[in-house]
Amino acid sequence: MNDLNTVAPADALDALDKRIINTLQRSFPVCDHPFAVVAEELGTTESELISRLQRLREGKILSRFGPLYNADRFDGAVSLCAIAVPQERFDEVAEQVNAFPQVAHNYERDHELNMWFVAATESWQELEDTLAAIEAKTGLTVRNMPKLHEFYVGLYFEI
Repeated sequence: MNDLNTVAPADALDALDKRIINTLQRSFPVCDHPFAVVAEELGTTESELISRLQRLREGKILSRFGPLYNADRFDGAVSLCAIAVPQERFDEVAEQVNAFPQVAHNYERDHELNMWFVAATESWQELEDTLAAIEAKTGLTVRNMPKLHEFYVGLYFEI
């Protein structure tokens, strides 16, 4: 397998890996045994599906597998945030930011504000506190850009 700091190209995935990724981008059942339901749909076993998902996560082929909640519908807070990170510190700062459980996902952009992430918390005060803690940890200014209006984009990447 590949080094944990590298991502395997899509052609390194076998047919089942690709079907798993494609299927789980679209939906995941809410039931007592969701992995068993998906495994049956894919023609594999529940244990094989779970094992492959663990391998894909450990190999950093999948950066995240889990639910995405609309925190604001639960009286919570969610915001898109950005930081201008010196390139030589990018990996270090990414680890620091990603260590916060309130950070849903994090990605690099080719822009002065080169690190973007989504933070979701139970309240606006917790969001402010989290972003202040990230600033204290990294020594960098976090740009907080809360959602003003929601647009649904059904993003899907065929593997």
